[in-house]
Amino acid sequence: MTAKPAAAAARATVYGYPRQGQNRELKKAIEGYWKGRVTAEALRQTAADLRRSNWQQLAEAGIDEVPTGDFSYYDHVLDTSVMLGAVPDRHREAVAADPLDGYFAMARGTQDVAPLEMTKWFDTNYHYLVPELGPDTVFTADSTQQVAALTEALALGHTARPVLVGPLTYLLLAKPAPGVAADFQPITLLDRLLPVYAQVLADLRAAGAEWVQLDEPALVQDRTPAELNAAARAYRELGAAPGRPKLLVASYFGRLGDALQVLAAAPVEGVALDFTGSAAAKVEDLAAVGGLPGKRLVAGVVDGRNIWINDYQKSLTTLGTLLGLADRVDVAASCSLLHVPLDASAEREIDPQIRRWLAFARQKTAEIATLARGLARGTDTIAAELAANRADLASRAGSAITRDPAVRARTAAVTDADGRRSQPYEQRTAAQRAHLGLPVLPTTTIGSFPQTDELRVARADLRAGRIDAAGYEERIEHEIREVIAFQEKTGIDVLVHGEPERNDMVQYFAEQLTGYVATQHGWVQSYGTRYVRPPVLAGDISRPEPMTVRWTTFAQAQTSKPVKGMLTGPVTMLAWSFVRDDQPLGETARQVALALRDEVNDLEAAGTSVIQVDEPALRETLPLRAADHGAYLAWATEAFRLSTSGVRPDTQIHTHMCYAEFGDIVQAIDDLDADVISLEAARSHMQVAGELAGHGYPREAGPGVWDIHSPRVPGTEEAASLLRKGLEAIPAERLWVNPDCGLKTRGWTETRASLENLVAAAREVRAEFPADHG
Repeated sequence: MTAKPAAAAARATVYGYPRQGQNRELKKAIEGYWKGRVTAEALRQTAADLRRSNWQQLAEAGIDEVPTGDFSYYDHVLDTSVMLGAVPDRHREAVAADPLDGYFAMARGTQDVAPLEMTKWFDTNYHYLVPELGPDTVFTADSTQQVAALTEALALGHTARPVLVGPLTYLLLAKPAPGVAADFQPITLLDRLLPVYAQVLADLRAAGAEWVQLDEPALVQDRTPAELNAAARAYRELGAAPGRPKLLVASYFGRLGDALQVLAAAPVEGVALDFTGSAAAKVEDLAAVGGLPGKRLVAGVVDGRNIWINDYQKSLTTLGTLLGLADRVDVAASCSLLHVPLDASAEREIDPQIRRWLAFARQKTAEIATLARGLARGTDTIAAELAANRADLASRAGSAITRDPAVRARTAAVTDADGRRSQPYEQRTAAQRAHLGLPVLPTTTIGSFPQTDELRVARADLRAGRIDAAGYEERIEHEIREVIAFQEKTGIDVLVHGEPERNDMVQYFAEQLTGYVATQHGWVQSYGTRYVRPPVLAGDISRPEPMTVRWTTFAQAQTSKPVKGMLTGPVTMLAWSFVRDDQPLGETARQVALALRDEVNDLEAAGTSVIQVDEPALRETLPLRAADHGAYLAWATEAFRLSTSGVRPDTQIHTHMCYAEFGDIVQAIDDLDADVISLEAARSHMQVAGELAGHGYPREAGPGVWDIHSPRVPGTEEAASLLRKGLEAIPAERLWVNPDCGLKTRGWTETRASLENLVAAAREVRAEFPADHG
């Protein structure tokens, strides 16, 4: 059946686009600026060129309305803090002296001043800089950056829509500033904040903005009646603001629930909603509140977070149903395309059959434009695209790549007993202490050591054929010897091999597991200038052969101290990949867990007494609604236990987590049944130690005392002070001393100094206990 054209011609738009450029030009320019090799003027020119290129790509793809304000040197939430004048007192002098250097100081810190806290953006692997607010915070409008970007786009002839973080989401993501009472609620600052937003909106309207988008993803989370009332009040006030543009309020990552009625009733001209996932239920939700009469609806029907091609027919069905629920319906991705790589056509090394199934940012913009054209002019106008889409979907559904009967039989045979250690923790810990003989407050690191230029060159040389496998392994062995020798000299108690052979903590394993596909150019921003290449999970997972045993046993042969085996856990392997959408996540997690179980058992058989299975994404992947937490945590914690429960009682299992709100999942951390957990804690001032103590967490823990995402070198007394704060919550016999996270992104100079200070701090505090303590 041919779809009828929409009453008002549908427009195609997006909320944001990848910032880095085809070859990560932004990353290179920023890091060059930090090192003094790139001038501020050259950095700004690179940024302007990338914005211009992005808008041109969007326009050429058929996007009718391009976003501005989505581009950032580091983080869009930090940009919002600058726009609102919410600069922490400790950074005001630096910002006043040089706004660009001050901006980076807030993001990264300096030797003398700590940065803003960093945590995950909802349930994504993107990290934002947490606003620090207090009852004395004074907001002031500074729309310079937002107006400049809009002016650039308009001057190039584009129809442009500025995109801002909305006031509710900004305040709900904020935390009390240091020194402010922990129970302070930033949302109480709403009435003070709204006039500043109104001024920014007026500035943008004066600069030529017809529409401005205000992003409110916080509304898809559980919100109290008071918070929903605050949302209603906020948009009543902004809707009545003089001299404002038309307002498009966008929410994404889930269903809005009660907040949908708030937005439907708000005096704004448009609402943007996510219609991926349970699309039919979301359409029913909108119908139940009476739709959006008189308003523009921007329908996010193309998945902005995953990389599989859109099902055009399903999307057109959804869009057709929505036509009667709003004054006009436009087509978009479900959220910013920041969360996907730039261009699938660059992936020449991927099986062509699989490449047919992939849509990165450029392909998604083409999908959006195609759907908008079909909605506006009828499906006859996109008949060829529909036929090609059906063929690609059928190719994936029928491919042998996606199903392995042996893997499915193994997962079906898993029992509850497979996910339980043979002895409870209380018995295991005695065996482990006797076996390992560690001192009180044992020191360790999280796993990786600096990835030097020499290591990157070695990998490039291997790929290019300039050295053979034997030559490459010789270079890796040399690096491991150096790392082990440094740790022994420094006095670290439980060593690591430093992971010199690993390009990434997920990709390294994905390249050795069946069912995964690695990209060459699929970079996605994680934070600041840190980009990762999430692999694609295309089929069933198994482990053909050991992945880490070779290097762990080599490292152990260099020392009498224990060397940790280092693995990435099943939930993180999913969260930091582009997962398949054709089966439940829990089923995929079980497949990965069984592959990792084989690796854990092989490490133990090779003599490894301490094995760390990292799960930094456990909190990140937590559903945004509390009603969905239980089902997720059940399969997530089961997958971890399935990975780790096949070892002897005297083998010590560690896990690691970082940059998330751990207080939300303390029970789940307990349910993992790991013997030791290391956690990020330095930027959040040991908050997690109190959260563990409040829960009664009975196992060993290492809240970090060195913030490795800053170039600062913490002094011995700073680390010792954090350690003593940790001891207020966790007894010495259960407290470990470690950095916040792995050291891959740090340089050797700061790594040496910081680890020496960390060990000195541990010795200083250890000396405060009786000789026989622990």
